[in-house]
Amino acid sequence: MSEYTGLSFSSFPEDVDEEVFHTVGYIQDHIEVKVIDPRGNVVPFGTAGELCVRGYFTMMGYWDDEEKTKEVLSADGWLRTGDQFILQPNGYGKIVGRLKEMIIRGGENIFPREIENFLATCPEINEAYIVGVPDERLGEEMCAFVHLHRGCESFTEQDIRDFCNGKIAHFKIPRYIEIVQEFPKTVSGKIQKFQLQQQFRQKEK
Repeated sequence: MSEYTGLSFSSFPEDVDEEVFHTVGYIQDHIEVKVIDPRGNVVPFGTAGELCVRGYFTMMGYWDDEEKTKEVLSADGWLRTGDQFILQPNGYGKIVGRLKEMIIRGGENIFPREIENFLATCPEINEAYIVGVPDERLGEEMCAFVHLHRGCESFTEQDIRDFCNGKIAHFKIPRYIEIVQEFPKTVSGKIQKFQLQQQFRQKEK
């Protein structure tokens, strides 16, 4: 994120595969981190919460926007990253998702990143993104936008659901699945999920 410029977590050559592939690494010596609940209280190790960092590499504030600065940067220098994060007792941590992307489906909190990472394990899927869409009964539902590998054009929405069944919780299986040829991205390659939501709304009209 652009609000801080230093390296906060990293892996080491001697790390085991579990730490390399399933965490963002170990806390660096030059920073402080904590994980908090919505009330600002520090949560126990192994519990998901919002990652906060403090150190010389954090921003001083947003240019000419004091109110926005106060939302993310405390008076004593803690920067709220917006990442839902789990810090382990050994100092390694993993990102669960982005708080602003969290989908609340019938009272269940779902982080798109978890589902996206799971779909990425499907051999036929090249890339997948999850967005929240309105639902009258549950508040929100999930829509998966999926791009298939070349030569896998016969792989269907039902095939994707079958891949999910029995591997992830039923409430985490996207209700809607759209197979697309490309994704709306910025020039730097960042996905524009708001455009995916717009595509869904236009199709549902």
